[in-house]
Amino acid sequence: MIRDNRFLISRKPFAIDLSTVTGEQQPRGDLHAFSGTANAVWYRRKDGVTRACIGTLGLWDHYLPRPLNLEDPHDILTADLDGRYGGKCHGRWDGERYWGAQEPAVMEQHLAVLRPMLANYPEIPDGHDGWWRF
Repeated sequence: MIRDNRFLISRKPFAIDLSTVTGEQQPRGDLHAFSGTANAVWYRRKDGVTRACIGTLGLWDHYLPRPLNLEDPHDILTADLDGRYGGKCHGRWDGERYWGAQEPAVMEQHLAVLRPMLANYPEIPDGHDGWWRF
């Protein structure tokens, strides 16, 4: 992944909760395979409407030239990871409508992050590190 200093929605960046970056790796001949996840938030725009999203990122690569330090989230994130599928959205807020979880407690947790996130667009929410892109 690449960490940008400025926000450009066209680059589809993510703000990542570094405390949730996890994964495992295994040797693959002279190379290494890594598979992991991280919780993230991001903005996307559709039909002129900006939306705040919360979910998870799948992090993986099957052919890394070196083993990663699994204790260092920055070492994992700066590896040449595959992100072709983007984030898996668990909740989304466009300022009028919420889409996502149906359980009231989870919905409240999501909206507690998404409402201020959209109100402060394009700021990085507290507890997250950004902006990261694949």
